[in-house]
Amino acid sequence: MQKYMLKSWKTQCLLAAFGVGIGVATGIVIAIFGNTLLWISEFRDTHIKILLPFLAVFGLVLVATYKKWGGRSGEGMGLVLSVGHRKEQDIPLRLIPFAIVSTWLTHLFGGSAGREGVAVQIGATVSHHIGKRFDVEDNRHIFLLTGMAAGFAALFQTPIAAIFFAMEILVVGKWAMRGIVPMITAAWTAYLVGHMLGVHKFHTELTDGMPFTWHAIGYLILLGLLFGLAGKLFVFALRYIKKYTTKYVPNPYWRIFFGGMIVSVLIWVLHDGRYTGLGTNLIAAAFANETIYPYDWLWKLFLTAFTLSIGFQGGEVTPSFAIGATLGVVLAKIFGLPVLFVAALGFVTVFGSATNTLFAPIWTGCELFGFVYLPYFVVVCLAMHVFCGMPSIYSQQKQYTYTKTIKEMIFRCKHRKDTVI
Repeated sequence: MQKYMLKSWKTQCLLAAFGVGIGVATGIVIAIFGNTLLWISEFRDTHIKILLPFLAVFGLVLVATYKKWGGRSGEGMGLVLSVGHRKEQDIPLRLIPFAIVSTWLTHLFGGSAGREGVAVQIGATVSHHIGKRFDVEDNRHIFLLTGMAAGFAALFQTPIAAIFFAMEILVVGKWAMRGIVPMITAAWTAYLVGHMLGVHKFHTELTDGMPFTWHAIGYLILLGLLFGLAGKLFVFALRYIKKYTTKYVPNPYWRIFFGGMIVSVLIWVLHDGRYTGLGTNLIAAAFANETIYPYDWLWKLFLTAFTLSIGFQGGEVTPSFAIGATLGVVLAKIFGLPVLFVAALGFVTVFGSATNTLFAPIWTGCELFGFVYLPYFVVVCLAMHVFCGMPSIYSQQKQYTYTKTIKEMIFRCKHRKDTVI
């Protein structure tokens, strides 16, 4: 088979075409997953008191199913990122049905979890298996990033942010640019296919704002710090709850059963299921000037971290949006700032802090709330990134330090000088 080189224009055209195909396939699967998940969420909200007591029982079935038939698909995003770092070679195709169905059922029975992790895993797996048919250098890495961009774009309907998310997520401080052409075509195609099949993005018109003055910049830096700390609290909660529950309850069956009972009881007694599922109800309340309790963001943070840490399936990004938006409402009232505007800042900044990304949250804010607010998103996300760096919700994520970048630049300049001489 012919080996295609990345620098060839022919290769780039073929990669662009493959990106379109990956976008179509991913967009269709994500539309099925996302639309069904919304229907399941509505059904659960209507029958919450009947379904919630069965969360722990479903947990036992989930663990048994993954142990018997799941194989390495249970590693989820960890496996995807390991392939992206070239540590692993393959993602099993079975990951797709396992991730989809287990996430649907986690939400059906009242678990507090997201969905984007599944979308990114779906896109990565689809792209990974399509890419095997194209013998291009470093094809596993390139097609993995392509699929991640497609999955994010199809689900959240933010293609620009999806491209940057895929470029940033593997290594902080170093963009993965080798697959930029198929990433662009896949993200935009998945976005369009998802939209045509009924996937709609969250969008709201901000009716308030602040003049972009030095006074406002000071507030933005302060908010970036506070939202960044909330994102890092989410990360630490995920890591330490998982660490200590695994240490003190090593049996996965007992861990998910008793943990599921705790989640069920807490969700039942805390405002009748207010903190179940994705957290879109909290996001809607934050941007509709409805009741937001000062502790909403903290309970959503804890319950999501606990649900995922004990073994249930789902994602973290949509809950991070809810955490940020509700915390934004609280901080806006404390500092006397425009409520919806600060909720929008929190929406994207906590996401950026939790995932340790910079440009993905900036463009998410622009695509959801308007490009006119780009300067505000840049300042608040920069402040978050400077004050609140590693770690991330993705334990396999690596950090490429600025010191290392400077050393590489010096080495390259010296090498070129020696070559000329």
